[in-house]
Amino acid sequence: MMIPRTIRSSVEAALARQAAVAIIGPRQVGKTTLAQQIAEGRPSIYLDLEAAADKEKLAEPVLYLDRHIDKLVILDEIHRVPALFESLRGIIDAGRRSGHRTGRFLILGSASIELLRQSSETLAGRIDYVDLTPFSVIEVPDQALTRLWSRGGFPDSFLGATDADSLQLRRSFIRTYLERDVPTFGPRIPAETLERLWIMLAHNQGALLNATRLASGLGVSAPTVSSYIGLLVDLLLVRRLPSFHANLSKRLVRSPKTYVRDTGLLHALLGIETYDDLLGHPVVGPSWEGFVIENLLAASPNGTRASFYRTAAGAEIDLLLELGGRHGNWAIEIKRSLAPKIDKGFHVALNDLEPAQAFVVYAGNERYPKAGGIEAISLRALARELANLAE
Repeated sequence: MMIPRTIRSSVEAALARQAAVAIIGPRQVGKTTLAQQIAEGRPSIYLDLEAAADKEKLAEPVLYLDRHIDKLVILDEIHRVPALFESLRGIIDAGRRSGHRTGRFLILGSASIELLRQSSETLAGRIDYVDLTPFSVIEVPDQALTRLWSRGGFPDSFLGATDADSLQLRRSFIRTYLERDVPTFGPRIPAETLERLWIMLAHNQGALLNATRLASGLGVSAPTVSSYIGLLVDLLLVRRLPSFHANLSKRLVRSPKTYVRDTGLLHALLGIETYDDLLGHPVVGPSWEGFVIENLLAASPNGTRASFYRTAAGAEIDLLLELGGRHGNWAIEIKRSLAPKIDKGFHVALNDLEPAQAFVVYAGNERYPKAGGIEAISLRALARELANLAE
């Protein structure tokens, strides 16, 4: 099964208006494949900066890249040569003066914070960013939704020949990050310690972050745990969903929630191989919640702010999307049942915040109204509605 990446048009549009475009996404999400598809039919050159031979070509970047001024230059794993950003700035500015203003460089990076830190300082006004997430519900056929939830959206895992093959691919992916990528991006962290933390976060999928309790289990300090989680967040592997802060006369929960972003990785960390295994596991509810959140955020317009809302009195919104402008705020309750019942706390939270739209995302396909101005809707339908706002 071949799955088209709908993000391609966004990258093409960015290249048409900007000199450099960065595709940001975790390892093995399909950045290189997408870049090669975009390069088809136009003069281009591909450099893998993890390869010694390609890295050596850029020992004198200006001399080398000036020879390819009329080509799209794809720079893969650019974080391996961070000093290159300064050279790109001069090359782009010189190109603008000679009429080569757009579509010069396609930059691929596996860690958002590292790439943003380097490029934002030197390429401000010269670069656009496009996030590439794993496969989403918008990109796969209806009959593959349970596979997407169970295996996650990384292409090799999703397309694996068997569940066992898929699980082994994800386990190898986890080991690659722990043993090679983490030491590249962050301080020297024992792989065993970070793996234990990752598994602990998986067991606590969707729970409020309690760094002190996690630190006690690992034998390290709470600030150390927070820094380790921050690294997993920067590597696009874990999401810290903040609590909504408003000037309300309410006692609000302040701690963020944490989620392993890809449910396939979540299930691999917990040893869950098949969809049937998932249905019988205690993590099934939090897994579905995280799956819904990631897919909705992947579809949301750029600039959307996401949070959850919870008060000490029990009012709660699983996901609050601040879309801005005329769209306002959307409140989302997440249920896995086919006949979703709305909790009282959701109604109370709606009275507190008065969002523009309120939805309950559930496992069925029919769209219908419920009491209190709430609309029951499928995950795919709401993801498409959010994607339409972005167009």
